[in-house]
Amino acid sequence: MKIPELLAPAGNMEKLKVAIHYGADAVYLGGQKFGLRNLADNFTLGELAEAVAYAHDRRVKAYLTVNWFPDNDDLPGLDRFLEETAPIPFDAVIAADPGVIATIRRITPDRPIHLSTQANTTSWRSALFWQEQGIRRINLAREMSLEAIRETRERVSAELEVFTHGALCISYSGRCLLSSVMSGRNANKGECSHPCRWSYALVEETRPGEYFPVVEDETGTFIFNSKDLCLIRFIPELVGAGVDSLKIEGRMKGVNYVASVVRVYRDALDSYAADPAGYRFRPEWLDELAKLSHRGYTTGFLLGRPKEMDQEYDSRYHRSHEFVGMVEEPLPDGTVVVGVRNRLTAGTEVEFVGRRMMAARHRLDTFTDRDGTPLTEAHPNQNILLRVPFPAERYDLIRREHHKP
Repeated sequence: MKIPELLAPAGNMEKLKVAIHYGADAVYLGGQKFGLRNLADNFTLGELAEAVAYAHDRRVKAYLTVNWFPDNDDLPGLDRFLEETAPIPFDAVIAADPGVIATIRRITPDRPIHLSTQANTTSWRSALFWQEQGIRRINLAREMSLEAIRETRERVSAELEVFTHGALCISYSGRCLLSSVMSGRNANKGECSHPCRWSYALVEETRPGEYFPVVEDETGTFIFNSKDLCLIRFIPELVGAGVDSLKIEGRMKGVNYVASVVRVYRDALDSYAADPAGYRFRPEWLDELAKLSHRGYTTGFLLGRPKEMDQEYDSRYHRSHEFVGMVEEPLPDGTVVVGVRNRLTAGTEVEFVGRRMMAARHRLDTFTDRDGTPLTEAHPNQNILLRVPFPAERYDLIRREHHKP
C-alpha cells in the first residue's frame, strides 16, 4: 500500500516553513510571474533557491508553478525566467500549456514536468496522451469522480494527483474569463479577482437601480459561489483508487489556513498508514477544518455531479476561530516569543495549536514586551513574551474563538 504525498501551497517563505512544520511531504510555489497566483506574495529568484534548499534539508520536495497561458509577447520573459531558475534543483515544474512544456524541455530537459489542473484532464484517454508526451505526473481535473479516477489509474502508469481541499472555481478546471471581463484582470495569467465570490442581485431592464435578491437575504446572493472542497472523509477511497498525491489549494490563503489544513490531513494520512484495517474517520478532523474561514464544505464531483446544496447562495464565509499569533521562538525557561497577528488583551483565552493535533488552552493573564515591560494589550506585528505550562514549538499557531460583533 502506498500512502499519497501530501502537497501543500506555499505562497511565501513563511507559509512554506509552516507547511513543512505541520507535515507536508511537498510544497508548490511560484516566482513573480508565470504562475496562476501572481497576486500572492510569491518568491524572488533568490528566495526560490532559498526555499528549495530549506525544503530539501527537511526531505520535502518543491515544485515550481509555471502554469499560466502566455501570449507571444510573454515568450521572451518566459525563456529568461526558465533559464534563471534552471540551476535551482526543483523536483518538478508544474505546467499546462504545450508551448510552455516544450520550452521547459528545451531549457531543462532532465527536469520532471507535472501537468497542471489547468490542462483540464477529465478522462483516462487525455491522461494517457500526456503520459505518452513524457509527463511525470497528471493533476486530474476536479470534475472527475472517484470511479473515473480508479479507471484512469488502471489505464495510466503516470503519477496521479488530485485536489482534496480548498476553493472550487465555477469554471471548468479553473479556465475562467469572468475576471478578465469584469475587472480586466486575467485569471489565466494569475490575476484572478474572484468575481464568482462577489454578491449579486437581479435587476430588471426597465427598473435600473432596483435590486431584487434571488434568495431572500438582505446581503444579496452568491449565485456563482461554490462551497469549498473537502475530502477528509475519503482518505481510504483515494488511497484505494491509486492516487499518488493529495493536493491542497490555497497559495493566496493565510498561514493559519495552510497550517490547519496540512495538520489535519497529515494526521488522517498517518492514522490510515498505521492501521488501514482499523482506520476510522475522526469527527475532530472535520471540526478542526470547520474552525477555519470557509464557505461551507462539499465533496465536489468525487461522488457524482454536485447538487444544489453544493452552492453557497446566502452567506459569505463561516469560521468559529480566528488566528491571533504564532510562536516565533520557544525559550529554555518555558517562555515563548509570540508574533502577534490580531489584537490581544489580558484575560483572553487562547488555544495553542501544534503538530500531531496537539492543542492546549491558555489564559493570557500576564504577558510582556521583549524588554519585560508588562502589557495589558498587544497589537499586530508586535512581539510579546509569555509563559505557558506546556511544550510549544516554533511555528505553532495561536487562535481564539471568533465572536461576531
